[in-house]
Amino acid sequence: MTTIDDVLQTVPEPAGADVRVDTVRYDHEGTVLEGVLAKDAAVTGPRPAVLVVHDWHGVNEHVRARVTMLARLGYVAFGADVYGADVRPGDDTAGQVAGAFYGDLPLMRARVRAGLDRLLEDPDVDRSRVVVMGYCFGGSAALELARTGAELVGAVSFHGRLLVHDPSDAGDVRAKLLVLTGGSDPVVPDSQIAEWQDEMRAAPAVDWQVVTYAGAMHAFAVPDADSPDHGAQYQARADRRSWRALEVFLAEVFDEELAAH
Repeated sequence: MTTIDDVLQTVPEPAGADVRVDTVRYDHEGTVLEGVLAKDAAVTGPRPAVLVVHDWHGVNEHVRARVTMLARLGYVAFGADVYGADVRPGDDTAGQVAGAFYGDLPLMRARVRAGLDRLLEDPDVDRSRVVVMGYCFGGSAALELARTGAELVGAVSFHGRLLVHDPSDAGDVRAKLLVLTGGSDPVVPDSQIAEWQDEMRAAPAVDWQVVTYAGAMHAFAVPDADSPDHGAQYQARADRRSWRALEVFLAEVFDEELAAH
């Protein structure tokens, strides 16, 4: 069985690197939030950055692993906290907690924005080269931040719900979008993907792509997901391929922005 540590080791720390992973407390309108910041202390100067948004369990070891992997690739990475520092729900309450934010999208967007603002405060971040990404709940949240017109070069959703808006605000998206979804995900069925794609097509300036992984259920990139009866299960193949797709996407959007400057 694949563990979070197994996934972490797929991106080894480069020779000479000094990757530091620290817990960071910050605030959003009086609510204390607790995220995770990772970067290579052996590197000096601004570099591209990635904001990572958690799944419905909140900031946990999976988030810590992903920001560490991104830091090993040379990026500054920050795992944002949407829920609040003391809110880390288990399986029995995670749906209810996440549902409260799905029911209040302005608050969801504001909390992700607070994480972005905290990331942008870091002196090692190149503010012109920032991407937001997330898993499940976090994938939806990443796309919601992009809809606010935030100055991002990219937004990536791993098996996130694809929310359609009426009236549409797709025209406000400035980031390039990458949607990575499971071909057997009952939470994100083909009908939902089609509706989202139709909304994006109506905003022709938006650069978007959808990649579907055969046989992959919901949460295919979360190593401890194992509820096939509920349509959620880790799949190593889809996890490996989606991470590679992320790496290619990051290289593309960051290099394009670098060339533009």
